[in-house]
Formats: sequence, structure tokens, C-alpha cells
Amino acid sequence: MLWNTVILSLRAIKRNILRSFLTILGIVIGVAAVIVMVTIGGGATVQVTQQISSLGSNLLMVTPGKRMGPGQSSTSAPFKVEDAEAIGRNIPSAVAVAPIVSKSLTAIYGNENWSTTVTGTDNQFFKMGNRIIKSGRTFSESEIRAGASSCVIGETVRKKLFGGQEPLGGKIRLQKLSCEVVGLLEAKGQSSMGMDQDDLVVIPLRAFQRRIAGNQDIALIGVSVREGVATEKVKGDIERLMRERRHISANKDDDFNVMDMKEIANMLAGTTRVLTALLGAVAAVSLLVGGIGIMNIMLVSVTERTREIGIRLAIGALEREVLMQFLVEAVVLSTLGGIIGVILALIGSVWLAGMLNVPFVFNAGIVAIALLFSVTVGLVFGYFPALKAARMDPIEALRYE
Repeated sequence: MLWNTVILSLRAIKRNILRSFLTILGIVIGVAAVIVMVTIGGGATVQVTQQISSLGSNLLMVTPGKRMGPGQSSTSAPFKVEDAEAIGRNIPSAVAVAPIVSKSLTAIYGNENWSTTVTGTDNQFFKMGNRIIKSGRTFSESEIRAGASSCVIGETVRKKLFGGQEPLGGKIRLQKLSCEVVGLLEAKGQSSMGMDQDDLVVIPLRAFQRRIAGNQDIALIGVSVREGVATEKVKGDIERLMRERRHISANKDDDFNVMDMKEIANMLAGTTRVLTALLGAVAAVSLLVGGIGIMNIMLVSVTERTREIGIRLAIGALEREVLMQFLVEAVVLSTLGGIIGVILALIGSVWLAGMLNVPFVFNAGIVAIALLFSVTVGLVFGYFPALKAARMDPIEALRYE
């Protein structure tokens, strides 16, 4: 019985193929838009999480200055190398502690120059930030102690200054400091904040302090926490240690910040999820518009087929059978629209993910929900026209011209 009804519905749709296609176009667009928005949003969330993770494993960033609200700033005494050393000694869960100070400078090699970020630190920096040496080496202990004029460069700096040449052994100039390139970092690409992680030159901390900064200040201490250890506990331990070292009394606020990169990752991922939900909700409105289109065309179809309905009722068809025929027709229309929308959405998602450089993350759940919603739209918006057809007076329907 149901199969025969589906066959009749397909025949009715086939009789007006162009009109049927235009009718389901709203469903196609709605389903495709919802799936594409959620898929791309899911890919963006994964990308943000991966990029934050690429900055370092279980990373804590310790900076001087009070935590202030938006648009506010606070200045406090900078850190010293001894503060980083104290964290390394007293926090057993810290597997890498790197004192860091940076400045934007112009790097010069031959006739080429490039404005980049010069970072003074030690070898713990590479371990803390998951930085892999592609070629060459890191700093030797003697270079770190003496503040030798050696440097490790990122892939962007290599391209801008050296082009196709071999950078190892080359000498680049940073202000008055001429340093030899001893290592090249493996490329990491852009961060989720839009910063190029490969646009940097790393030199020994003492060389930076003596030849560039002219002081012993440390602007940032990066701490990598051992896997399996809660960063919240280590964060609390660092806060207590730094309060003690900076002689902060119990009734005063911290004059430093300890930022957990996991918190930033969760915040950014949460933001992308909210935006994805909003975009998906906006796209879902077109499904309702498609449903209205189905109701409209089904009402037209009922009017056009009034005599057919009258004949069926007159020869013994039950009201529920006529109701089922038109209801199934509406559901078939919306289901076809849903299937076409899913196919177009998957193709569009793969293409758009490639264009936006975000990973394609297939979400079977949203595909199933979109299909189910499209069928529901057909049921809800097709019911009233089907009910109208089922309740027709056979005599009046036979008289209809």
C-alpha cells in the first residue's frame, strides 16, 4: 500500500519536473547551507585547537603586570633570569622553562633585508614551543654562557633573506650585531591569532641583553608542563613561588600573570562553536522557507487535481488514503531536496575547506539531523494540503472545472 502510494507520488512529481525542482530548491539550499556552515565551523574549531597546541605542550606563559580589563594596562617590574631558574628548580612538573625577550628588528643579509622578530632565549625555548630543528643545530652551552653571535632562523626569514641559498654558515646583521646562522627551524605556519610562527630569529639570551636590549630584563617566561600533570596545579605553584620572589604581601594582588594556553584554546574553540551555531541557525531558516514553498505547491496541486480526487473518493477511496497520497508526495519532495542538499553540501564543504585552509571534518550527526529535518518539514507543511484534499466533497469535486 505504502509503496504504491510512493509510486503515485513519484509519477505526480515527474509530470511537473521543473515545478517540482523549483519547489525543493529551498530545501536543497537550506540543507546544504546548514551542513556547510557546521562542517566548516567544526573544521575551524579543530584548526584553532591544533594551532594552540602547536605553540607548545601544556604551556604556561608568565608575564609581568597585573591582570586588567579590556583597554587597560599595567606596568610592573620585569623578570630576571633568576626567576626562570627558580621555576626550573622548584617546580618539578615543569619539563622546560625558557626566559624570553623579543624585539622587532630588521635583519640584513647581502642586499636583502626583512623586518622580523628577534628573540633572545636559550635551548629550552625549542623544547617548550615544540620547535624542531630542520637543519643545523641549536646553541652550544658555551654559546649560551658567552652570549655568542649565533642564531637560529625560521622558514620565513630564510625565504626572504636567502631565497634558494643554503642559510647555514651565513651571517646576518641585526642592528650592530652580526650573527652566524647555525640552525633552521621546521616550518609551523600561521597561528590562530594570524601571526607567522616562522618569522623569527632566535639568538642566545645574553647576546640579546648585551648587544640589543642593553639590560637584564626578561619579558616572558614560558613553562612547558609534563604530560599528565594538571596545568591548574602547576599554575598555582608558580603563582605562589613568584609572589614569594617578588615579595608580595598577602593583602596585595599579583603584579604578574600566569596564562594557561589551554584556557585560551577553550575560549577560542567555544567562540567558533557559538558562531557556527548562529550561522547554522540562520541557514536553517531557509529550510522553513522551503517548507512554505512545498505547502504552496501542494495547495496548487490539490486545486489542479480536484476532479482526480473526486473520482478517487467516488469509487471508494478512503479519506486516509487520499491524505496519505498527498502527504507522501510532500515528504518525497522534501526528502529528494534533502538528499540533493547533502550531496551538494559535502562537495561544497570539501572545496570550501580547501579554499579557507581549514581541515574537512565530516559530521555524520549534522547530516542525519539535516535529512531528518527536511523530512519533518515535508510532513508538517504537507499535512494541511493533504488534509484539504482528503476532506473534499466528492460531488463538489466532480463538478469542478
